[in-house]
Amino acid sequence: MNLKIRCKTLSSFNKTWMCVVLALSSMAITNSQTVSGTVKADGEPLPGATIIVKGTSRGTTSDFDGNFTIEADAQSTLSISYVGYATQEILVGNQTQINVNLVADNKLDEVVIIGYGQQRKSDLTGSVSTVSAEDIANIPSSRVDQVLQGRAAGVQVTQVSGAPGAGTSIRVRGGNSITGSNEPLWVIDGIVVGTNFNLNNINANDIKSIEVLKDASSIAIYGSRGANGVILVTTKSGANIGGGKPQVSAGIYTSTQLVPEMPNYLSQVQQIEYTNADAMARGVAVPFPGNPSDYPDNDYFDLLLDPSPIYSANVSIAGSSENGNVSYYNSLNFFDQDGLIKNSGIEKYIFRSNIDFKLSDKFKAGFRVNYSRIKQDNGVVGYGSLLAILPTQPIFNDDGSYNGSNEVTGNPFNNPVATAKLDIDETTTSNLLGTLYLEYSPIENLIIRSTFNPDITNSKRNEFTSSQRPDLPTTDSNARVRTTSSIGWNNENTVQYSGNIEENHSYTVLGGASFQKTSTETLLAQSFGFTTDATTFNNLGLGTDPLRNVVGSGYSGIQIASFFGRVNYAYKDKYLLTIVGRTDGSSVFAPGNKYEFYPSIAGAWKITEEPFMQNQNTFQNLKLRASYGKSGNQAISPYNTLGVLVEGNTTFNGTEVPGAVLGRPANPDLKWETTTSFDIALEASLFGGRIFTEFNYYSKKTEDLLLDVTIPRQTGYTSQLQNVGSLENKGWEFLLNSTNIRNDNFNWNSTLTLSSNKNKVLDLGGQEFIDVITDPILGAGNLRIIVGETVPVFTGAQYLGTWKSQQEIDASGFNPGTQSVGGPRYADLDGSGDITPEDYVVLGSPFPDLIYGFENNFSYKNFDLSIYIQGTVGNEVFNTRTRNSYFIRGELPKYAEVANYWSPQNPTSDIPRPGFVEGAYVPNSVDVEDGSHLRLKNVRFTYNLPVDKMGWKGVKDMSIYASGTNLLILSDFRLIDPETSQYGRTGLGNIAQGFAGGEYPNASVLSLGLNVTF
Repeated sequence: MNLKIRCKTLSSFNKTWMCVVLALSSMAITNSQTVSGTVKADGEPLPGATIIVKGTSRGTTSDFDGNFTIEADAQSTLSISYVGYATQEILVGNQTQINVNLVADNKLDEVVIIGYGQQRKSDLTGSVSTVSAEDIANIPSSRVDQVLQGRAAGVQVTQVSGAPGAGTSIRVRGGNSITGSNEPLWVIDGIVVGTNFNLNNINANDIKSIEVLKDASSIAIYGSRGANGVILVTTKSGANIGGGKPQVSAGIYTSTQLVPEMPNYLSQVQQIEYTNADAMARGVAVPFPGNPSDYPDNDYFDLLLDPSPIYSANVSIAGSSENGNVSYYNSLNFFDQDGLIKNSGIEKYIFRSNIDFKLSDKFKAGFRVNYSRIKQDNGVVGYGSLLAILPTQPIFNDDGSYNGSNEVTGNPFNNPVATAKLDIDETTTSNLLGTLYLEYSPIENLIIRSTFNPDITNSKRNEFTSSQRPDLPTTDSNARVRTTSSIGWNNENTVQYSGNIEENHSYTVLGGASFQKTSTETLLAQSFGFTTDATTFNNLGLGTDPLRNVVGSGYSGIQIASFFGRVNYAYKDKYLLTIVGRTDGSSVFAPGNKYEFYPSIAGAWKITEEPFMQNQNTFQNLKLRASYGKSGNQAISPYNTLGVLVEGNTTFNGTEVPGAVLGRPANPDLKWETTTSFDIALEASLFGGRIFTEFNYYSKKTEDLLLDVTIPRQTGYTSQLQNVGSLENKGWEFLLNSTNIRNDNFNWNSTLTLSSNKNKVLDLGGQEFIDVITDPILGAGNLRIIVGETVPVFTGAQYLGTWKSQQEIDASGFNPGTQSVGGPRYADLDGSGDITPEDYVVLGSPFPDLIYGFENNFSYKNFDLSIYIQGTVGNEVFNTRTRNSYFIRGELPKYAEVANYWSPQNPTSDIPRPGFVEGAYVPNSVDVEDGSHLRLKNVRFTYNLPVDKMGWKGVKDMSIYASGTNLLILSDFRLIDPETSQYGRTGLGNIAQGFAGGEYPNASVLSLGLNVTF
């Protein structure tokens, strides 16, 4: 295994830190009061309990008689805790005497958010994973989804790229669809924002908690939207901050991103030797006849990658009125990240306002507003393109101009140094996401709630290819402007009633209706032939080649109407039952198939409530639960049930005239994909609450898969989208939270998550497999969907090494004219004497056998330390870079291991010799590598300043921290980091998971930050 981390240069932190600390030290001093009290448990004094002023480092412990004394402001909250007991929080207000009776700790009594409501964890019948605000805050990040990795069992999170603002690919209990999206549904403060919402729009500091809904019982309330899981994001409010005074919190941090270790390639001298040997073997002129010192030895990575800074500043004001009728949370965030590669980065401004009003005893109202403006430099130079440049390639010509010719082939050379300086690719996006709600309680326990949620996005992408590019003629210079405007709204209406029947029966009934509409318009304009770079994309009219101009526009719209209900019932708070049903109607389907009903049922048994469990001390809580139900997936974009017209010219009276033809056959019979799920789980709290554990087993089957099916050519078409086929996912999840040590000065807590998912295709409408084309040059062959295998699998020929002699070739049955000594040898499984797709076998799967995350949190007096690792075991990665870096001709860089290639002097080598023809390459087992890895995801060290002892009484809390993210990775992958997705997360990337070709690297990040609360 390799420890893969490299630091080129560590930039110094901004001197403003000293100014900030000095400024904070001069903050005004507010009044405090002495609060006394007694801590008891089961009526007996509890010595050694910890009492802390929440949000500060100010604290004390109770004495032998349970008594304590502490200084606290009126608006402060006291947090009282003890090992094995639930922490209590009490607002000081005008109290000078506070007596507390702690109860036994119970992880199952935590309140979690569910669809259209909340429940105690002990009352859940469904599978819900929670990620807290503390977990999110521990990792400085520009996106919420990046911090989910390894924290929620059963959730696989893959960083598709290390580029600033890049998203992730998320699979909750595996993928359920082939044609449709497999991304989970995101719901932010009750707003259904879909699967492709840009999470850069949300400030991670604003988040209170994240819940991941995974089984049928929890996701059925979202019907057709929830088949791939649901992620609920809840933002903060000021409801728990009393005293009538606002609480101001500020946080800043600055980071340095370190250039990661580069893949190991041949040195300049070795590459020259290989390239010359390749030319001689093919009988062409040697490109480097002189000494290696006669040629450049350029490090393009050093020229275009630099350690880069990140700056983030966040301020929030939260609180509530003295009578508690108004609560508010307002925040402003600035985030600026330069990319490792020149001309890449992201700059964000995010404003949020959450305000809630209690208008009367019966009426409540409020709103949530989140506005973001993001400017993103998309980068004009790809990391993978740098892997394809020989170090001998000149950057400049003799006259000092940029070189634009490949020194080996003579073909045009896209000079990345010139491209980074001359070209432009940037996107500016504004988003407004809001919620306005009104809640009415005409009688006790009856709540009528209505919300209206606008979602407005405007985006503009500007691209410019310079006329000064040395590899392009002036006529190919061009500018392109694309705009996208999306307007959507969502209206949710619910009625909920909770009640009891006698002493043993309790219930909550929820009913509701949801209506959603989204419209998206796009505009595109592009012109060619710029003779000047003066105006770039700001004057498309300067293009001098009007025959190549491009103008386009588009519209897409979708409407969804839904009706849903849920019943929660409990008998003696021991036996729990949940019944959920939802009917969805979508405009993407034709009449007759627009509506579908999705039911679910779940039950739970609190075993520790039984009489036979009352005299044991091991289990504080033990619960068995199970669920069964259906959910759906639209899986197709709008208008896919319809035939579409495409351009089709014809000849009329000897003259060609424009026309239109039907480009695909209509299919009004298309319907929803349906997933049926079963889940069973055991939850337990043991040893006085020191350990909480949960184990889940699940099984899911998706039917009516939407696939392109081959149809008779007599129809005029080759394929049609139809509902055929099925697949299944089976797996398990394990969670363990433990309090290992907890005393007055030292605490140690651990969290372990483990999960495994097995995916299998059951039917493909009669076909044995479907080839997915990922590379137009290679065509089909390296990715297939095969009945009985995962979705998808990597396929290709088995590589057997090199041909060692001509006699070996002659005896093999291959055509001697197509094989060469020292060239690659593959397994000819069908004995045809040639390598064809019939010889391809399954080489691996992108899905791991195990996903894990392990976090340890330590605290000693005023010091906190958090260490978090995560990784995968058993997944494979298809390295598309290997085709050029291990095989193929010598004008492309080769892995360092290729120095040991076959030659008459090295006749036992299994690495192909230089000079074999490109056609000798086929996708093969050398391309597929082990993707197992362990990543030290985050280490954070925090010092909580004793502000009370320092006389800063106007400051409730202040902490300074240093953290490191992606500090090291243990992996045998040739390109260093196996966590990537060459084809992204949508489109082809929805299925083509696990491909790597040299994507934007994940940087190691060192951060220094300061948080303060007033």
